[in-house]
Amino acid sequence: MIIMALNCGSSSVKYQLFDWEKKEVVAKGMVERVIIGDSFIEHDVPGRPTYRLEEDCPDHRAAINLVIRTVTDGECGVLQSVSEISAVGHRVVHGGEHFTRSVLIDDQVLNAVKEVQHLAPLHNPPNIDGIEAAKYLMPTVPHVAIFDTAFHQTMPEHAYLYPVPYEWYEKHGVRRYGFHGTSHLYVSKRAAVLLGKPANECNIITMHIGNGVSHCAIKNGISVDTTMGLTPLEGAVMGTRCGDIDPAIPSFMMVKENLSAKEIDGLLNKKSGILGITGRYTDRRDVIEHAAAGDHRCELALQMEAYRLKKYIGSFMAAVGRLDAVVFTAGVGEMGAVIRERAIENLEHIGIVLDRERNAGAMTRKRESLITTDDSPVKVFVIPTDEELVFTEDVVAILEGSYTDHMHFPYSFAQKGFVRN
Repeated sequence: MIIMALNCGSSSVKYQLFDWEKKEVVAKGMVERVIIGDSFIEHDVPGRPTYRLEEDCPDHRAAINLVIRTVTDGECGVLQSVSEISAVGHRVVHGGEHFTRSVLIDDQVLNAVKEVQHLAPLHNPPNIDGIEAAKYLMPTVPHVAIFDTAFHQTMPEHAYLYPVPYEWYEKHGVRRYGFHGTSHLYVSKRAAVLLGKPANECNIITMHIGNGVSHCAIKNGISVDTTMGLTPLEGAVMGTRCGDIDPAIPSFMMVKENLSAKEIDGLLNKKSGILGITGRYTDRRDVIEHAAAGDHRCELALQMEAYRLKKYIGSFMAAVGRLDAVVFTAGVGEMGAVIRERAIENLEHIGIVLDRERNAGAMTRKRESLITTDDSPVKVFVIPTDEELVFTEDVVAILEGSYTDHMHFPYSFAQKGFVRN
């Protein structure tokens, strides 16, 4: 059984093919610069050089068609024909309140996703385009939606509502939804295994840190709070997003700079965060390098990001009570030893005792690492995330009729003997 995972962004299509019987990735890759021109695909097969082809993809249908042609190509492909694909799992960023778990896509599900696309105008439209394109190109294959927001639908009302007129929630769905749900699900389950405890007995803070950044407070195995809100703009300092700011700043700057609502939204989402502070960089490797060379604004960006991370550890610790572990994941979380150290140093008073040598050695996307001392009351792990594996297992379980929800479904990676390929 071959499962395809698709993640369609505004100008990209990321894909992976997973052989369920062999429990291994057989191919993965990405089509970049979809719609905007100079498109190309990079296709990776274990044990082979990366294959690259430049081909114009004016829309997501063309991009997915390029993916299908590539994976079935006689020379660079891995399949004889598209009929070998048993099902497709689609990442959908926003499911609103409609979806608390992954679901088989039919017209009703697709319409429900369309109804909430105004809540994620940068993400849901390309997700929808990808679903429609894939269904057109692979009409006989089951398609499954996996929602970023589903994992967080266990948050209590007092955590997900905002102190604004209640009618905004009733009429327009204004509330906290949260994102990166599949990542938080995966690493929290893995942390429970590393702790040697059932997931429903673990209190964990998971910190997904990449260009986008979100943290999750997990109490007894379920999400009770998270940093991203109605949109992915709220919360931590991010690559280009501002995160938490005084809500009066947008209207203040709209008056001062004569900006429209669309312009201020673009500035807060695309020109703020690490980029806004440094004026040049979003990649934390560049920031760390130039901070070490004496660039004040890069050093300031590191200080601001680490300070926000530290504050969220403290606030989420208050939310979950007794804390078992903190988990760092995603690109920066897995590779940014400097940022991790600054975020958790001097937290001995709340039970976190950093081992600097272990932390410095945890610079890989392939190994799970403990970066606190053996006697640290609260453990801190670096766990590489695997959202595509969550996609795959949800899809297979839905096909087999065995899927329930993340609290009860026996994911392979939540088992003691799991070995990541």
